[in-house]
Parts: sequence; structure tokens; C-alpha cells
Amino acid sequence: MGGCTRDLLIGRKPKDWDFATNATPDQIVGVFGSDETFYENDFGTVTVKNPASLLPELRRTSEDPTLQNVEITPYRKEGKYSDKRRPDGVTWAKTLHEDLERRDFTINAIAYDIEPSSTKTTDGHIGQIIDPYGGQKDIKDKTVRSVGNPQERFEEDALRLLRAIRIATELSFAIESNTADAILRVANLLAIVAKERINTEFSRIVMSKEPMVGIVTCEKLGLLRYILPELLEGIGCEQNGDHIYHVWEHNLRAVQHSADRDWPLHVRLAALLHDVGKPKTRVWSNENKDWTFYGHDVVGARMARKALERLKYSREVIEKVEKLVRWHLFFTDIDKITLSAVRRIVAQVGPSLVWDLMHVRACDRIGMGRPKELPYRLRKYESMIEEAMRSPVSVAMLKIDGRKIMEVTGEKPGPRLGWILHALLEEVLDDPTRNTEKYLSDKTKALSSLPDPELKALGEAGKDARDEAENIELTEIRKKYGVK
Repeated sequence: MGGCTRDLLIGRKPKDWDFATNATPDQIVGVFGSDETFYENDFGTVTVKNPASLLPELRRTSEDPTLQNVEITPYRKEGKYSDKRRPDGVTWAKTLHEDLERRDFTINAIAYDIEPSSTKTTDGHIGQIIDPYGGQKDIKDKTVRSVGNPQERFEEDALRLLRAIRIATELSFAIESNTADAILRVANLLAIVAKERINTEFSRIVMSKEPMVGIVTCEKLGLLRYILPELLEGIGCEQNGDHIYHVWEHNLRAVQHSADRDWPLHVRLAALLHDVGKPKTRVWSNENKDWTFYGHDVVGARMARKALERLKYSREVIEKVEKLVRWHLFFTDIDKITLSAVRRIVAQVGPSLVWDLMHVRACDRIGMGRPKELPYRLRKYESMIEEAMRSPVSVAMLKIDGRKIMEVTGEKPGPRLGWILHALLEEVLDDPTRNTEKYLSDKTKALSSLPDPELKALGEAGKDARDEAENIELTEIRKKYGVK
């Protein structure tokens, strides 16, 4: 049924198997036995474990010898959708056609008979396929078309607005004109859909092979304002001389490159949002006779976090994307970036995320219309990262820890340990050869002799000096390159 049959006809391997029958849930359980089934929902769907009469055919078709469970649902009719999200009630239908007419799109309103007939029957059943709404033709024509009146379908379940674009994007199909017009007319209904459901569909668009096409379609049909309105501010936002595209197209080309390279979700989201702060920070420079975007990395990181929190992304994804957006400007000028600075950026984003930062940097570069071949500069950065990764970039990587400090100095647990450790880290970041137990132990004894105010001031001054030096380097890079 539905997407499963559609995928079979397209030649794709179905992700799951859905069956429909004129039997009620109790009758389904009676056929397979209570020990082989479980039924815990309001839609009549019964999960059957190892259905002996179905499994051989499924294994042959799916080429999946590990297939264990299938879902079987009675033919259904659905009541009104008062909340535009879910039916007020569900009743069992008598015929397959009644079930298919409630489906969203024609390509999802096709059934496959597990016991195929060799003769033409009534109700559109020809051989193995039951297709009363022309779904096979739409598959052939690569078209997403609503079943029946498109506006009625979208008013029943507003998530279908975004599902239409997601399906079209994943399959490289086009949305039929009447269906597209209906999406545009009632796009505002997406505002009432739970953000978790929007997240799922939008993430699949981003993870498709053509996210740029999907996101552009979301904008053209009026849905993007209910997903990521922050991106719309980049439309028509002209950049400086290094860029040939406005902010909107630049971000789209960046996320498309991340898909071309098959990078993970957090990298793709960071590529899409890396310059989201530019419209809010754009200022004309009379001196340079060009636009500047000072601080757009910081502003963009805050905007990205807020947007992803609104869409209910996981904390892990949000934190990764925020860091990647915040630090995406770092790798720009090989004459300005020292190995010590690279160690600091590794410390800021974390050793496991720094390579993703390079991926975002590559997306940014491609989004500017540059050649896809990796230039010498980026290859040099990668070598510097690899070298820096061999040096300590956090307190945890020092050749001394709090317990050793207490053993060497007699210090007690408390803030003094943290001050000492951060002071030691600053020394090692400047000169990795100092990261030996002997040097750090000797330095610890000297630091431990200091009174609290002096030790605290030294530790905080060290961190402030590090941050200031880093900010100076970044500021010089932004001035030279117009905040790329």
C-alpha cells in the first residue's frame, strides 16, 4: 500500500511494508494469533511478527532476508480534520477504494495485490496493481498530484503541504500545477502544525540529494516563512566584491555542496545557516566602497540556535551547528593564522568537530562560485589541524591533572585548581613542548605559592589574553577580506 507500492514501481527498495485489508483489527489478530501480533494505536494498525503466509512473497520482493514484522491496517475512512492535523475519528471502510480516496497523493494511492489476478477485474484492479487515481501515470510523468481536490487534502492535514515538497524533492519529481497553487493558497496552515513534524519533513529535504531545489520550492510556495523565516532575509541581500551571489543563493549553493559531498545533517544545516546573520549586520563602508558584515558569525550563531530550538532539533545538533556557524570564518588567510591559533580553534569547537568546520568552510567557498578543486590554502589548513591535534587543546589533555596538582602542592579541591590548570593550558597552547609532567609540575609549584587574588588574576588574565589575541587575528582577517 501507499509509499511502499510507489517505491516498488519506481524501482526503489521500500523502507517499510504496509498492508490493508477488509478485516477488522480483532479479525487480523484472530488470523495470526495474539502471540504473533500487537495492537496499540487508534488507527487499527496491527503489527504481525513473522507472518507465514506473507513472508515468502515479501522476502522475494524486498530482497531482505531479515524482514521480521509487517503492519496490517483495516480499510479506513476518516472524519473531519477540525485541527488540520489529525482526523476527529476513524471508521472501518468496506472497500479498498474508500481507503485509497483518503490518501494524500496519487502516487501514494496505489495498492499491490499480494495474490495477483491474471484477469482484469472491477474497481480498477488490473493484474497486480490497483490504481484508481492514475498514480502509475504520475510516477511515469514524475509528478506529485493530490488525490481529488488538493485544497481539501491540505485542509485535512496541513503537514501534507510540506510532505508534497519533501516527496517531490526526494524523488526528483515536479508538483502538479493545481496542487502547487493550492499549497500557495493555504500555506498559512503550516503555522499550526507541530514543530516536531515540520522538523522531520524539513530534515528529509535537507538530507536529500537536492536540498537546494526543495528549499527554493518551499520559498516559492510560501512555506519557508513558517520553517526558517531567517533565510528569507537573504533574498536580494547583495554582498561584497568577493561574492557573485546574494546571501540567499549563496546559502543555498553552500547547502547543495554539502549534499553533493554526502555530509551529515549538522554540517548541512550549518552550511545552510552559516551566513544567516549577514542581512542583520550589513553596513555600507564609504572607505571601502563596499558592503561589510562585521560580526555576522556571532549574530548568525545566535540566530541559528534560536531557529533550531524553535524547530525542536536535538541539543546535540543545535550545539554543533551553533559552533560551526560561530567559527566558520576562522580559516580564511594562511598568512594570518598561526599553528597556535589553530590549536585554539580546535579547543573552541572540539577535536571531533574541527573537520566538520573545514567542511562548512568548503561549502562557503563553493557558495561563492569558486572551483570545486581544493586549493592549496585549504590543504595547508588541514595539515595545520593535523599537526595541532597532536598538541593539547584542553585542560584534559595536559600531562597533569587536578589530582597530581594536589599531590605536588598540597592544594585542596576548589577554584584554585581550575586557575592553575587554565594558566598551565595557556602556556602549553603557546608552546606545546612545555606539555611534560616535569615542566608542569615545576610550574604548578610556582603558581601554588601565589595568594588567591594573584593566582585568580593570572588565570583570568591568561584566558583574556588568549581571547584578545584570537579576536585580533579574526578582526584582521575580516578587515582584509570584507568579513567572509
